[in-house]
Amino acid sequence: MKRMFIGTAMAAALSLTGVAAHASCTDPRAAQQSPLQKMTPLNLHQGIGPIFGQDADRIVGTWQVAYTADGASAPYAQAFIQWHGDRTEWENITNPVLGGNICMGSWKTVDQWHVFRNHVGWLFNNGMIAGYFNETETDEVAPNGNSYHGTNETIGYDFAGDILFDIKGTAVATRIAP
Repeated sequence: MKRMFIGTAMAAALSLTGVAAHASCTDPRAAQQSPLQKMTPLNLHQGIGPIFGQDADRIVGTWQVAYTADGASAPYAQAFIQWHGDRTEWENITNPVLGGNICMGSWKTVDQWHVFRNHVGWLFNNGMIAGYFNETETDEVAPNGNSYHGTNETIGYDFAGDILFDIKGTAVATRIAP
């Protein structure tokens, strides 16, 4: 996502490539200004598969998450994430609404304590759709179910499938009680 403007780390990575993109879901007001381009099939992670157990269902609920890029001393973004029992999730990240700050994905149980998610969103360049990103993340849920931490990788692609950036980092989350 990721996941979903990815934040300062993504902006820094993109500034090195000369591409100014913002990761997010689409802004319906921009749709008329930015017609969709024909694109090759998305190059997304193919790891979502059968569910292996139910113990990691403790991930289901609402969380406040901080994302930090590898090597950084402070988080580049925070988000609210809802993990759903049907193995879908959505995220509202601390990025400008006009750039898009809502994104979605799917998740599966890996083992008793771990879950894997596959998260996607759009990239924008000066308000025009410029590509998409795919964030994959593996998280370990604490035994008490009140926190989780994990590692992630976010890869941005243009519509030809070429990689624009690849950011590795961590996520640390605290449950928001119902």
